[in-house]
Amino acid sequence: MITNARIASTGSYLPERVMTNSELETLVDTTDDWIMARTGIRERRIAAPDQSSLDLAEQAALAAMKQGGFTADDIDLIVLATCTPEKVFPSTACLLQERLGIHGCAAFDVQAACAGFIYAFGTANSFIRSGMAKRALVIGSETMSRVIDWTDRSTCVIFADGAGAVILEATEEPGVLSTHLHADGAYKDLLEVPGWVSDDYDQGYETAPYMKMKGNEVFKVAVRELGRSVEEALAANDMERDQVDWLIPHQANIRIINAVAKRLQLPEERVVKTIERHGNTSAASVPLALDEACRDGRIQRGQVILLEAFGGGFAWGSALAVY
Repeated sequence: MITNARIASTGSYLPERVMTNSELETLVDTTDDWIMARTGIRERRIAAPDQSSLDLAEQAALAAMKQGGFTADDIDLIVLATCTPEKVFPSTACLLQERLGIHGCAAFDVQAACAGFIYAFGTANSFIRSGMAKRALVIGSETMSRVIDWTDRSTCVIFADGAGAVILEATEEPGVLSTHLHADGAYKDLLEVPGWVSDDYDQGYETAPYMKMKGNEVFKVAVRELGRSVEEALAANDMERDQVDWLIPHQANIRIINAVAKRLQLPEERVVKTIERHGNTSAASVPLALDEACRDGRIQRGQVILLEAFGGGFAWGSALAVY
């Protein structure tokens, strides 16, 4: 029998604080119309001062476990995607493992920026298909507000905080059909948080570097590579575009989402969009969108879903699955 991985349950968590475009108008030279036209974002969530990526991940994980009826004893792998970890080490996954009362199984972080969840999802899928795990907790959790320069209009209007989770479990039925992961470090300077770990720590945390992004260049590469990755997933499974029921894209920018959907020839009503209310939550955006669409009934069992994301590195990827 061939062992597949299926999405058994989903969960998510958003911080309580809502930051609107009107509030950003008081911080930088921008307007609600400007932000909506260029990003599609109207509001985003910001973590409280005492909340970390670990706290957000814990709530998303508990939601996924509750939905699936799972306990700590049911989980034998934790893969957590984040580029805003709790500590340099131990990994946020290990810290989460302790919070959840899970002991002994493999637990580790994946860092691929906004593509992190797709990387974590692909990694967990491989663990299950190889027989190394039977039930994996896969999470994307970010507190991007901690690496934002709130005087930089090109980034502070886009990024936000949140966490999403899925539990993958072994099955003989169709589940994850394929995952496709790519990266190219030649584009490293287009989207980055410069310096820090290898720099002199004596500089102090108050001078920690912030995110830098060359938006126009990122847009061009993202649309091109995401389109290729989507087509790669379809070709690998000998499927046509019209066989995809739902596209769950990384909520990076409404223009990127629409460009990829157009390339897939998917109508707007079959694309899950949360960017207007969530902003770009990096590695958390795909599982946040997936959880919302599963819980509100849009995505039904047996439907084909296509996940995709693109982030700093550059790193990007896609995953095709039967939900």
